[in-house]
Amino acid sequence: MNRAWAVFKAHPYISNVLGYTMLFASADIIQQSVLGGKPVSGSTSEDSAGIDWSQTARVATVGFCFHANFNYHWFRGLERMLPGGGVKAVTGKVVVDQLIAGPLTISAFYIGLSLLENKEDLLETWRQKFWTSYKAGVIFWSTMQAVNFALVPPVARTAFVGGIALTFTIFLCHFRQQHDCKLK
Repeated sequence: MNRAWAVFKAHPYISNVLGYTMLFASADIIQQSVLGGKPVSGSTSEDSAGIDWSQTARVATVGFCFHANFNYHWFRGLERMLPGGGVKAVTGKVVVDQLIAGPLTISAFYIGLSLLENKEDLLETWRQKFWTSYKAGVIFWSTMQAVNFALVPPVARTAFVGGIALTFTIFLCHFRQQHDCKLK
C-alpha cells in the first residue's frame, strides 16, 4: 500500500485522471449490467451479457476528456482560492463547487455524449434532464464534497471524487436512458 501511495503522490495527475476515467467507465458498465440500461444510440455492439461497449467507451471518453481533467485542475484551483480544511474554507469550496462545477460537469456529461453519438440536437437530452440531475447533484455532492474538502489530502481529491462519482454517474447513465421518465 505504501508503494501505491508513493506512486500516486509521485504522479498525481496521471494517477487521478486514469483512476477517475476507469471509475467513470465502470459506472456505465454497472448501470447496464445491474439496471439494464438500453443504449440510447441504437448501437449493436453488445456482447452476450448485454453490455454496449461503444456506449461505455463514449462515457469513458467524456470522463477522460472532460471530467477527470476538469476536476484535477478545478480542485487545485479551489484549494488555492480557499485554502485549508476549516469550516469556513470547506463551506466556501462546497458552495463554489455547486454553483460552478456542478452545472459544468452535468452539462459536459449530457452534451458530450450527444456529441459522441452524432445527435442532430446536442442540447435535447441536456434540456430534458439537466435540472433534475442538478438538483439531485446538489443534494448528493454537497455532502460528498464536504467530506472531500475536509478529510482528503489535496493530492488525492480527484481520485476520491472519482470513487464517489461512480454512484452519481450510475444515476446519470441510468437517468439518461429513461426516454419518457422524468424524476421529480
